[in-house]
Amino acid sequence: MISKINECNLRTYIYMTAFKYLFFGILTLQIIGCNEDSINDIEVDANLPEQMEATNPIAENTSNVKGVNWADARDNFVDTWLVLSGLNVSDDLADVTSKTEIIISSLQDKGINMVRLPVNPATVLQNWWPQHSTTISTSAALGMNVIIAYWEGDSSKDGKVDNLTSFYSMWDTLITKYVGNENVYFEIMNEPHGYSEEELKTIYADWIAHYPDVPLNRIVLDGVGYATGVNEIGSDSRFSNCLLSFHYYTWFNNSYQTTADWELPIKNLQFPERTIMTEFGVPMTTGKDYSTPPNNDVEINYLQGITSMLQEMEIGSIYWPGIRTNDSYSMFTYTNNQLLNTNETGLDRLYVAWNMLAMPHYYPSFNANTHFKITNRNSGKVIDVNGGSTTNGGSIIQWDYSGGDNQLWSFTIDQNNSFTISNKNSNKVLDVNNASTEAGAGIIQWESSQSDNQKWIVENIGFGYSKIINKNSGLSLDVNGGATNNGGDIIQWYWNNGQNQQWEISSP
Repeated sequence: MISKINECNLRTYIYMTAFKYLFFGILTLQIIGCNEDSINDIEVDANLPEQMEATNPIAENTSNVKGVNWADARDNFVDTWLVLSGLNVSDDLADVTSKTEIIISSLQDKGINMVRLPVNPATVLQNWWPQHSTTISTSAALGMNVIIAYWEGDSSKDGKVDNLTSFYSMWDTLITKYVGNENVYFEIMNEPHGYSEEELKTIYADWIAHYPDVPLNRIVLDGVGYATGVNEIGSDSRFSNCLLSFHYYTWFNNSYQTTADWELPIKNLQFPERTIMTEFGVPMTTGKDYSTPPNNDVEINYLQGITSMLQEMEIGSIYWPGIRTNDSYSMFTYTNNQLLNTNETGLDRLYVAWNMLAMPHYYPSFNANTHFKITNRNSGKVIDVNGGSTTNGGSIIQWDYSGGDNQLWSFTIDQNNSFTISNKNSNKVLDVNNASTEAGAGIIQWESSQSDNQKWIVENIGFGYSKIINKNSGLSLDVNGGATNNGGDIIQWYWNNGQNQQWEISSP
């Protein structure tokens, strides 16, 4: 084939490569330029595998993965050919090449450097393969990283390989063609939820043994279940050099509400340096504004929480779907030879995930002359000055709300968006004892000194809740041990997204 493909000779290369699958002949072509300014002599042998050096390899971690899924309009679960959105079964190779060039170049203009494409045996082993391989090869030749992922058919949809014989025949073709193309990655199976952990590990180990020439760092392994159990796969030493594929949607946990809740699935990943979040998404065509502060909209909070934690943990991600016809989640639509964005605020949240935009923070505002109760989400109890003390050093606990002034607090902001939180009864402020920076230090009341251990960063996390972080220590206001009883101590602790660290600041 060729060792390097440029834009000038790409279309001719694709044509001649595809003819291999039609006539099984050996074709050699001498290409002399594409225009007066570009002359290239390139030998093309359609029987030889592709050879290409990585344009943008995944190195120490996956943070450079900025991707989208390009899907069939039928959701990739099909028994027949996979025809990617924007393409038609009547398209010839020239049509497919032209559309792919437009779509991939447009994605690259948006900062996107990876596409995830589906494969199945019918697509690879039947007559649509020249067209589908054209999309893969063109994308890779243009410098786009490509994950090719196996999807089971619609008639089974049981989370298992439909037929092992055709499965391996498909992968034989794919590996032969693309193992030498370093822009192409191999995802053994999408969402293998029909297998137990041990069964899935056997599937993966057998596949790796079957294709020993495939570099482990170009193999992508979905987590157990609906690609959620990546920790279980990642902890197996047989797969220690493989990439991991993680999925999470709003319906995976109906109890999650706040941005802090939605950060947890990402935060709990034990192998972030090898993990790619290959699917996540929310409606994009409904006009929803994902730049608004967190509120009572689960989808807004989900996308903000997920993307913020992806940036923080330097985990690459691939949005579902980037392109899928008539899908309300689709980030782009292809029409009239143009790729158009469906929601700029949604795309901006992807830029946050990819560290192309700074992570936004949303700070609530309070009337300094108004007093509020501060209720713990986990216990339903309020922050209370123990015994109604008015002395320096009075301990801070949680207690059932009774309406006492020792349970009411005012918030006074400074020029750096930090708050002093003052008790109505004592006129003293929330203070980290002895300005400690240690986790577990107690919270007391003390005369205001304007020191940083008396200042708190309050950040909106949605559904009326906030996290409250001490400016001096960087630790969170916390009910010790997640206690739910009256008298539970209020301390500072590492922010861990727990509900015992989430607070509702509301009028009494």
